[in-house]
Amino acid sequence: MNVTQDLSFLSLITNASVLVQLVMLLLFGVSLTSWTYIFSKMFAIKKARSQTEEFERNFWSGGNLLDLYQVASVNRRSGRDKTGALERIFESGMSEYNKVKIANKASLDASAMLDGARRAMRAAYQREMDMLESHLSFLASVGSVSPYIGLFGTVWGIMNAFRGLANVQQATLAAVAPGIAEALIATAIGLFAAIPAVLAYNRYSHDIDRLAIRFETFIEEFSNILQRQSR
Repeated sequence: MNVTQDLSFLSLITNASVLVQLVMLLLFGVSLTSWTYIFSKMFAIKKARSQTEEFERNFWSGGNLLDLYQVASVNRRSGRDKTGALERIFESGMSEYNKVKIANKASLDASAMLDGARRAMRAAYQREMDMLESHLSFLASVGSVSPYIGLFGTVWGIMNAFRGLANVQQATLAAVAPGIAEALIATAIGLFAAIPAVLAYNRYSHDIDRLAIRFETFIEEFSNILQRQSR
């Protein structure tokens, strides 16, 4: 068996010890799950951004709030995919505002209507942020833990490689190189899983923070509009 064949990537994996192979299998599974979340989160954030921009254009175009609320209510009943995060926040606030307005029709307590609407929007905001931030913690965990899991496999493989030298009268680089190469594969796979997860986590956290700022700004601006209307 020649050196090239012995040190091929597939050969290094198949010839590794059982524990190192289990570590590699774990890292492959983690990496596959991580990439699944990376792509799904990328599409989700892109969709949330486009829906937010579309609703902001409709909201600030000077249209009637009741018309916007009716459209948002119909879309919500049609399914979650029909509405965007900001539209659901608006619909929650407007719905609560109208409910409190009807309940307090005699007294017309402006502060009660405004507080109810703001609480409803904050609750909807928290739900939307929870949805947007889902699986981000997994990416963070993969980015921080995967290199250490790979390092564990490497250490174990190198230990086995040097233990094998105990039965060899003359230790040479050719004798120990395959074992060390097999062990280092685990670290490489750990880094392959960790680096994309860290990059995706940082990027998506930034994008979600920007969306959160837009949501909070809208809540305050819409609250001011409701406050002016309730006077």
